[in-house]
Amino acid sequence: MSTRLPTPAVRLGTRSTFAILATSLVGVVAFGWPLIAAPESTAIAHASDAPWIFAIVIPLLLAVVLAQFTDRGMDAKAIALLGVLSAVVSALRPLGGGTAGLEPIWVILVLGGRALGPGFGFALGAVSLFSSALLTGGVGPWLPFQMLGAAWVGLGAGLLPQVRGKAELGLLALYGAVASFAYGLLLNLWFWPFTAGLPDAIAFVPGAPIGENLFAWLRFTVLTSLGYDIPRAILTVTLILIAGPVVLTALRRVSRKAAFDAAPVFEPASRQDTAS
Repeated sequence: MSTRLPTPAVRLGTRSTFAILATSLVGVVAFGWPLIAAPESTAIAHASDAPWIFAIVIPLLLAVVLAQFTDRGMDAKAIALLGVLSAVVSALRPLGGGTAGLEPIWVILVLGGRALGPGFGFALGAVSLFSSALLTGGVGPWLPFQMLGAAWVGLGAGLLPQVRGKAELGLLALYGAVASFAYGLLLNLWFWPFTAGLPDAIAFVPGAPIGENLFAWLRFTVLTSLGYDIPRAILTVTLILIAGPVVLTALRRVSRKAAFDAAPVFEPASRQDTAS
């Protein structure tokens, strides 16, 4: 049995790495600007600035894909595989519908990013959340933040240390649990600063020290979102432990057969061929 690690479906070259870093930087600013905004600034709900976030994030996500072409990191086979897995996520998402955090899509993002590389995981997270939102009618001011959060989950799975066997499965289960909680914590930032009527202990205070608002954000998450984050983590870990070996083997077999690292070689035609 070969121990050769499969070639990532999307290799991270200079341009694609820069595109991912630029998109992530914009994402960090979009999530965290209320925490660092000046006290005299006017806080505007994300419902009104969402078109601007769409206008910035969507072209940057497309730039990630275009950067793969210019880096020769993504070919037609990788795009086809991205489309298939995005369709799987789009089909699975309505099954959970976010009920009590029971969302089976995360196992696909974690295992896809792990088996096919961080670049593919980033693209899969963003594209699949966008396509599933179109399918379920879930387009709203929250969508750019969901896309970025899912893209980071897929990216992180691809960047995990290279171990195999039971150690890999345990590492992925641990990552799935951490990512489930981190996603819920992060997504709270898109609306928590603009939620009115909260008790002082969990309310965002414009201009307060960043540490004070961070603790309020954590308390808000514990009180309001753990009921979704814990079931999400349990389901993700369970599915990774049950289906992980089979799904990883299948994705890696596809990666080997697709030969994403194979470069076309053109040979001059022989005289016999030209004569015929």
